[in-house]
Amino acid sequence: MVAPRFGPFRPSYRDRLTAPLPGPAQLYRLFRTGGFRGSSTGAEQVPRDTAGLPLLDSSAPASLTWIGHASFLIRLGGLAVLADPVLSPRLPGVGPRLTPPGLSWEQLPRIDAVVISHDHYDHLDAPTMRLLPRDTRMLVPVGLGRWFRQHGFSVVHELDWWESVRLGEVEFTFVPVHHWSRRGPFDTCRSLWGGWVLTGQDGSRLFHAGDSGYGHRFAEIGRRMPGIDVAMLPIGAYDPRWFMRPMHMDPTEAVQALSDLGAQRLATMHWGTFVLTREPVLEPLERVHAAWAATDHDRADLWDMAVGETRTVGTERDEPSAASAQWEPSG
Repeated sequence: MVAPRFGPFRPSYRDRLTAPLPGPAQLYRLFRTGGFRGSSTGAEQVPRDTAGLPLLDSSAPASLTWIGHASFLIRLGGLAVLADPVLSPRLPGVGPRLTPPGLSWEQLPRIDAVVISHDHYDHLDAPTMRLLPRDTRMLVPVGLGRWFRQHGFSVVHELDWWESVRLGEVEFTFVPVHHWSRRGPFDTCRSLWGGWVLTGQDGSRLFHAGDSGYGHRFAEIGRRMPGIDVAMLPIGAYDPRWFMRPMHMDPTEAVQALSDLGAQRLATMHWGTFVLTREPVLEPLERVHAAWAATDHDRADLWDMAVGETRTVGTERDEPSAASAQWEPSG
């Protein structure tokens, strides 16, 4: 049963946590040993698709364009969908953006819907939201609808885990992942967090994980929603591992999560845009290449996309862009 969504007493979703959140002792150890963030060295080598592709019309097959971080433009079933859109040059408490957005606001088509995974600032960006028409459909976790209504949005769908809503030819299902939520000092876990499975009428199925640690929920998603064509999975913001493991996957865990999901392709995200944690900027890409090579997965199914790159399911664009193909890991 869905928890109450309105009223003066907002529910807590702490009972949905996979592991306890770090406490004062862990935070003290973290800051005593250097804090969260590392260096931006190597940012200029993050692959970018500067030539780009013309955005596909609504009749084209399912496609993804990586805007940067966890932000994608998804074309499916005649809809243009933004996932966790963040176009701002910097975020509260985070340094400046390392790579510009792969698509500018002016390059975006008319957006039919926006899906939000959770309320952290690198996934829910208020300045980007202000650019959208207020009648844009917003699909958000339960507990987060009030934020959108307060910001003037008139069509807001609040979903709990495993709830679905259909827009045109596409079914959107909100699914559980291993993470948490907080936007201010007093709202920890007051809204839910999760990923989105988009299923087209033709059977195309895409998964956007938002932000997640590794755990049993990927296998559950795979059992309940089989046949995922592409899984957009985070591969960055994982170091120091002792602190970040419950909240963020590392690249090896992302490859394992793909197998748990039973998905065909892994589209990498959540790296190369902001310095959030200590690992070197390019390390997530190097490590996902190594982890992939240690499996029997087809190399073509690793979508290590360049910023601004578009890939289309089941066409000749199911291939690396020139930018990502030319990039070679060091060592």
